[in-house]
Amino acid sequence: MSEFDRLLGTDFDGRPSADPEGVIYDGLDDLRHRERVPGLIRLMNDSTAPARDRFLACVALTTWGEPAGYETIISTAKAPKVAPWYEILIDRKFSVDSTFAQFAVAIGDSDEISESKGTLRQRLEALRSLVCIADTEYFEDRLGEIFDQDSTAAVLDDITETVRRGVASLANGGRQRFDVATQLVDLAAACAPVDGRVAAGLAMDVLNVSRSGRTLVHVVTVLHRSQALEVKQLGEYISTVGDEQISRMARDALSSRHS
Repeated sequence: MSEFDRLLGTDFDGRPSADPEGVIYDGLDDLRHRERVPGLIRLMNDSTAPARDRFLACVALTTWGEPAGYETIISTAKAPKVAPWYEILIDRKFSVDSTFAQFAVAIGDSDEISESKGTLRQRLEALRSLVCIADTEYFEDRLGEIFDQDSTAAVLDDITETVRRGVASLANGGRQRFDVATQLVDLAAACAPVDGRVAAGLAMDVLNVSRSGRTLVHVVTVLHRSQALEVKQLGEYISTVGDEQISRMARDALSSRHS
């Protein structure tokens, strides 16, 4: 039996499993996952192991709120394209790497266990590291969905900086490998429950340089998450510039603010 099969190809009752993801999620509710942490750290750092195995080891460690997983994501975000597992997962729509989307999911899934393990600070720093590359790396609409109010408040400045950097790239006509504008709007939407004014301003910054139908649809999320006056004004704007469907979505979102 290979090291990978022993660690993620076997369930916690010792039965073979063809579903590493299932083993990882089972570990959230099974303290026996701790016995596999040292082996997963060795596997993740083993330069001779297959890239997929190393990647899944990192996903497992991160999902289980382990510092080694968070620290690896932080270091990987500093030089994404040199990671051994970069592009082992390719998004079908844009044909770009999607490993960071899975890291975002793992960080999101680790919210409760990181609290019990006392690794919330490391989790936050890993989340911050992903925010800081969200103008250049693809997250499959996953990143904007893993914030709570505390984490959003802690990385609000980082979100603002990333969105503004991405807007500048869009304005300069830089080559975009995926739908950067919509991903930036998703970050703006994450800000809305904490600071609607900031969220609306960031969303408008994006729309001023890129206003696709998909981006406008994602802006509607901002309208649902804040009662700020600036958000209301944003909704009125997209209801006038969007097509009939987007205008209806914006009007519905604005009317729900008063229900």
